[in-house]
Amino acid sequence: MTLPDSGTTDGRTETDPALDRVEQTCEKPAIEGNRRLSNETILETEDLTKEFSGFVAVNGVGLRVARGTIHALIGPNGAGKTTCFNLLTKFLSPSRGRIVFKGRDITALAPAEVARLGLVRSFQISAVFPHLTVLENVRIALQRRRGRSFDFWRSERVLDAFRDRALELLDSVGLVGLAAIPAVELPYGRKRALEIATTLALDPEMMLLDEPTAGMAHDDVDRISALIKQVARNRTVLMVEHNLRVVEHLSDTITVLARGEVLAEGDYATVAANRDVVQAYLGAGHE
Repeated sequence: MTLPDSGTTDGRTETDPALDRVEQTCEKPAIEGNRRLSNETILETEDLTKEFSGFVAVNGVGLRVARGTIHALIGPNGAGKTTCFNLLTKFLSPSRGRIVFKGRDITALAPAEVARLGLVRSFQISAVFPHLTVLENVRIALQRRRGRSFDFWRSERVLDAFRDRALELLDSVGLVGLAAIPAVELPYGRKRALEIATTLALDPEMMLLDEPTAGMAHDDVDRISALIKQVARNRTVLMVEHNLRVVEHLSDTITVLARGEVLAEGDYATVAANRDVVQAYLGAGHE
C-alpha cells in the first residue's frame, strides 16, 4: 500500500512524473556502499511531552535516532512534528521527559549550548542575510562557529582567512558559481541550499532539517534531495518532510507522529503497510 502524499505547498501533487528523477539521484542510503549505518544511538528522548495551556502537542514521545542514518519524522498536519523539533533543539522546554544527545542529558541546556555540542537545526544560524553575498553568508557562519561573531568589524585580511573553506562549502552544495551575488537574488531552492551550507559551516554531527523541500518546484526537490543524501554520508540527519516520495527514497528509519504521539516506526515499507498510519493520513477516524 502506498501512503497518500500531502502534496507540495504550491498546490501540485507528488504524482508528477518529474519527481521520478528523485529515484535516480536519491537511492535509499541504507544500501549504499559508502554509507555505514550504525546501531549506536546518537539522539534519544524519553517521555518527551509538551503542553500548552492544557493542550498536549507532544505526548510521551520516545525517539531513538541511530548514528549515521537519515531518520524522517512524518505525520499529518498538527501531529506535533515541528513542536518536537523545537524541543530537541531547545527552542521550547519540555513539560516533562528528557533528551539525551551522545549520551549526555541536554534537557536543561540552551539552544546555543546544544548547537556547540554538534546538534544543529538549519535555521539556528539564522535565515539567509539577504543583502550579503552568498559567500559572505557562509563566511559569517564559519566565524560564528569559531566564536568570532563580530569579525565583520575587523579588516578584510582577517575575514579572508575563512574564504577558502566558505568556497569549499559552496562548492559542496552547488553554489560556488553564485558566490558573488546577493543572497536575495537566489531562487528559493538555491536559498535552501545556501541555508544547508551555512549549517554545514558549524560542522554538525547531526543536522535537523524542517521540511527542507517545502514549497519547491520539482527540479529543486530533486536537487535538495540529492544534497541531503550527499551531506548525510558522514553525519546523522533527522528531518521533518511532507513529500513522501523524498522520505521513501532517503530515509533509513521513519517515525510517524499523530496527535503528538508515536503511531508507528520502521522503514518505508513497514509504515506504509500500517493501517493506523494510512488512516491518519486519510483522516479516517478523525473529527
